[in-house]
Amino acid sequence: MDWTEVKITVDAENVDLAGSIAQMTVPYGIYVEDYSHLKEDVEEVAHIDLIDEELLKKDPKKAVVHVYISPEDNPNEAVAFLSERYGAAGIAHTIETAPCVQEDWINSWKKYFHPIKVGQKLLIQPDWEPVKNPEGRVVLDMEPGMAFGTGTHETTRLCMEFLEEYIRPGCSMLDIGCGSGILSVAGLLLGAGKAVGVDIDPLAVKTAVQNVERNHVADRFSGICGSLTEKVKGKYDVIAANIVADVIMELTKDVERYMLPNAVYLMSGIIDERERDVLAALKGKFTVVARREEKGWVALAARVTEQ
Repeated sequence: MDWTEVKITVDAENVDLAGSIAQMTVPYGIYVEDYSHLKEDVEEVAHIDLIDEELLKKDPKKAVVHVYISPEDNPNEAVAFLSERYGAAGIAHTIETAPCVQEDWINSWKKYFHPIKVGQKLLIQPDWEPVKNPEGRVVLDMEPGMAFGTGTHETTRLCMEFLEEYIRPGCSMLDIGCGSGILSVAGLLLGAGKAVGVDIDPLAVKTAVQNVERNHVADRFSGICGSLTEKVKGKYDVIAANIVADVIMELTKDVERYMLPNAVYLMSGIIDERERDVLAALKGKFTVVARREEKGWVALAARVTEQ
């Protein structure tokens, strides 16, 4: 049987919350069409000749969240849940559904994913595009698959910029909520000696393993399927958590148990209005040593406070 594509159209200003609500309905990922910053970002994100002209015609005031529901997961129930939650959150929305062959939706987002420069050293390169790298950047060859994490979102880029700063040759890295494995791949290519990726979704762990293999760093990577640190062993020099504020606050309760002396704790996925909550959770245990912000998203780097 075909899957069901659910398209939720909202005002662009509400897309982050709308996407978070949509993520509750599926364990494997969504994708979002948000063109509100496309024109101003076109030179930053990619060369103008890489942007489809049809994308430039999109309404910048609207965004579309795409969710794909398997037949076993009761699409009608998912739509009812979404409508109720959006209404409760005060988000004006329209919902459309259509049948979709699974293979079609897995490939449908590829037209939106082009080479992306990150920070000073990294280039995210989808494997279906020819490599253009005159600056000699470190190239991440990515195929996100059903575990989304392409580097296009601000939260991922902010975290990768921190990795450029804090990864040292031979260091160890723990990637909590690894998704597609993009942060683990970046850390390993930047010189980490080993990386452990953890995700509650087995499909995400499988995709992460495929991506480290694609980038020829699989011998230094281990994937764990589990919730946060429940199955993690050992201690690490760098811990990255690109998740959401509430989960970061939960993780912060005992994450220092997994940190080597002078280790750094990188947090991203924090909406600016939740930064104060995260800082409160860090208080007394961690000292923030660096902060980055982009378009309402905040990333923090912290170390254990010396007693």
